[in-house]
Amino acid sequence: MSFKELKISRPILRAVAEAGYDNPNLVQEKTIPFVLNKRDVIVSAQTGTGKTAAFALPILQSLLDKQDAPKKGKTVKALIVSPTRELAIQIEENFKAYSTYTNLRTTVVFGGTSIEPQKDVLKKGIDILIATPGRLLDLHKQDFVNLDYVETLVLDEADLMLDMGFIDDVKKIERLCTKEKQILLFSATIPYKVEQLANSILNEPERVEVSQNSSTSKNVNQLLYYVPKRNKIELCLHLLRNTIKGNIIIFRRTKFGVDKLEKTLINNGYKVDSIHGDKSQTARQEALNRFKKGEVNILIATDVAARGIDINDLDAVVNFDLPNVPETYVHRIGRTARAGNTGMAYSLCSADEKSYIITIQQLIQMQLDVIDEHPYPLDPKAKPIIHKSKKTGSKHKKGRKSVASKKKKKRWY
Repeated sequence: MSFKELKISRPILRAVAEAGYDNPNLVQEKTIPFVLNKRDVIVSAQTGTGKTAAFALPILQSLLDKQDAPKKGKTVKALIVSPTRELAIQIEENFKAYSTYTNLRTTVVFGGTSIEPQKDVLKKGIDILIATPGRLLDLHKQDFVNLDYVETLVLDEADLMLDMGFIDDVKKIERLCTKEKQILLFSATIPYKVEQLANSILNEPERVEVSQNSSTSKNVNQLLYYVPKRNKIELCLHLLRNTIKGNIIIFRRTKFGVDKLEKTLINNGYKVDSIHGDKSQTARQEALNRFKKGEVNILIATDVAARGIDINDLDAVVNFDLPNVPETYVHRIGRTARAGNTGMAYSLCSADEKSYIITIQQLIQMQLDVIDEHPYPLDPKAKPIIHKSKKTGSKHKKGRKSVASKKKKKRWY
């Protein structure tokens, strides 16, 4: 099937062809007709399956007929809510690329940067707004965003949005839009809370499921190294020297962990940058650009910062810390082996993370290949080290009553 058969007009087709896409993939082929027919849709698909185009193209198509309104009189007709700034910027890039030969105006707003330039753009009038929840509600409160004309509301990466605690914001945004709007909900996985949200705001939605919720790409070779926690950094350096080559993302659970590993790798002569939630938006974007341009070949990230980042030609993903949510593992390793390429995933597992491996393997329904041949093996019987306080408690005995007080005394009452 071609995009033309999906009733996409020539100006958009031309831009899509220039972006290097000839035919729609599975998620686009299934979703676009529903969106054009103004149905509510729930789409379950991993990142990297081309789902941005699955909502961007039909939205642009629907707005194309009304694009002759003067720029000043433009109102927000499509609203895309995204959990992270990086993802929002990426969606905007896609919309701008596909609408090159139209008159449609798109902008993106997110927190962490000055609000004034965003207000200026909104004043001029736009058709498509991409936003993170907090900044969108701020701008709405200040009367810079009017959601009275929204025809299509897209909730992208809904599972992450709820994990990050945005459920109330999402419900509020939905209520601020018109009653008659169409809602498109995209989520890599559909856990119970996403299902609950969908039931409360969508109207008889069509469902599109592309591949199993848990599926990991067949093109990713997944290797597992058991290692004592204290030796993880040494093993990571050993693998970077001898095994892992090319462009690499290393995932850590905390911002502190990201900074610590970054310093160690820089001291060992590696070209490294990092992204995490404490960095300003500008710093995060610069790190990403340096990585994409090849100025650094290792990017260390926390999960929230890295969700939805689209990096082509990524050779390997390293799970320095294993995630306690198995779906997160799927998202992480989905960064590599995109668009038919092959990739590697290396996971370093300490004794206290063994239970995470069990749940990950249950989810992806496959056994990870364990590599024993390395300098820092973990004793198979090793138990996680639990740090106990040296203090043995109070020097006073429990109850701390003196002998005299324990004698039966006659009370005055």
